[in-house]
Amino acid sequence: MWARKSAIAPLRKNIPAVRAAAVDNAAVAKYTDFVARSGVRINNYIGGRFVAPVAGNYLDNVEPATGEPYSQVGDSDAQDVERAVAAAEEAFAGWSRTAAAERSRILLRIADLIERDIEKLARAESVDTGKPLSLARTLDIPRAASNFRFFATAILHTETEAHVTDNLALNYTLRQPRGIAGLISPWNLPLYLLSWKIAPAIACGNTAVAKPSELTPMTASMLCELCDEAALPAGVLNIVHGTGPNVGAPITAHPKINTISFTGGTVTGRKVAEACAPLFKKVSLELGGKNPTIVFADADLNAAIPGAVRSSFANQGQVCLCGSRIFVERPIYQNFVDGFIDKTAKLRVGDPLEPTTDQGAIVSKTQLDKVKFYIELAQQEGGRIALGGSAPDTINHRCRSGYFLQPTVITGLPVSCRTNREEIFGPVVSITPFDSEEEVVAHANDCDYGLASSVWTQNLSRAHRVAEQIHTGTVWVNCWLLRDLRVPFGGMKQSGVGREGGNEALRFFTEPKNICIAK
Repeated sequence: MWARKSAIAPLRKNIPAVRAAAVDNAAVAKYTDFVARSGVRINNYIGGRFVAPVAGNYLDNVEPATGEPYSQVGDSDAQDVERAVAAAEEAFAGWSRTAAAERSRILLRIADLIERDIEKLARAESVDTGKPLSLARTLDIPRAASNFRFFATAILHTETEAHVTDNLALNYTLRQPRGIAGLISPWNLPLYLLSWKIAPAIACGNTAVAKPSELTPMTASMLCELCDEAALPAGVLNIVHGTGPNVGAPITAHPKINTISFTGGTVTGRKVAEACAPLFKKVSLELGGKNPTIVFADADLNAAIPGAVRSSFANQGQVCLCGSRIFVERPIYQNFVDGFIDKTAKLRVGDPLEPTTDQGAIVSKTQLDKVKFYIELAQQEGGRIALGGSAPDTINHRCRSGYFLQPTVITGLPVSCRTNREEIFGPVVSITPFDSEEEVVAHANDCDYGLASSVWTQNLSRAHRVAEQIHTGTVWVNCWLLRDLRVPFGGMKQSGVGREGGNEALRFFTEPKNICIAK
């Protein structure tokens, strides 16, 4: 029943993969561990062991840069979720009573191991997602280590409230682990966001049943290997691979999982909320975004233009925080557009494993088709493609069938059109002029989403004033994606419910209990 103690089991059939004969450049040739992992099966991690799905079904795991499957991942179902819940329930009794110092020690060890294997994990993330290796190496994997390190130390510095009640009693508050947490993470920042949930959940003494995206499962499986090496007790972390309907839905509906943390699309988030509400589960939903970037005439364009380019196209625009709507004050509009297009045109789209690549592949053909649909829609709505809009001309032989798209800049769109209101989640941005502060605040808020925004101005009073009026959970001023793990993170409106990060995460994964002792 149980597979050998490895995340990877050999396939019985041969899968088209990244073979040595297909490698046609020196950069790719270095990644022999991926040739070794090609044609393997990624299994679930339940009760401290790697185990095949009960039904024996698997999905192809496609490398976006080539359009070819290079491994397979378990296509699990409710039976596998049930086994994971049983393992988590058994582990909770011991883990919830483990001293905070010991939990901290294990999480710090996991952080150390992530940093030790940063190159291996970065390669895995790049191959699995299509993002540039350089981005995975400098952002995704270091942040995963930081997540474990932050929450490992945070639990050592908690405090409790105490109240003397009219000299009659002493009240104090305990914060205790809630039990089994269901953790569902997306495909765009696989290890980064999965660790953002796992670390605080288990640091607080909970056990977890986690579902990474079936599109990007590799680093989640590799994390399990590191947890095993760090001596995380069996059953504290359980990973079940598979689709949303087959695995995500059973997790959210399971009566023994009382806490759900979900990051993903708004449509799916609504289904999660509907499933959890009758069971009175504690739920955190980090959902979509249609984030505004506001550039005032007094902005430092030497900082604003590269900042806006980065916020528009980081990770091929596949970050929920990307600024896909740019509003520029009219006196500098044309200068900004010219500078933005010039800077964007220099981004190199290519093989994610090549060190000079700025823009890699879109995560899947389905997502690529969605992005192309919105580019066509934008033109129907009166927009002009000022740059991009099609596949790049220069892609190496290895990536000839991959899911690539040039960074796309659209001008001339009405503020309230579908392209400017619906989440695209790709390398597409619109640029629109505005004439007054009041007008641009109205434009920024004219959207069903409210996750993040950025404001570029050298007027400090205006920065405070506009930031207060914008309906988003985060407002960056003269910067973008400058993150502090202590601050609350989340969105308004259809961008979600609840907050993650810092004390907000520690509160979410614990249950407060008041104890009143009479004098």
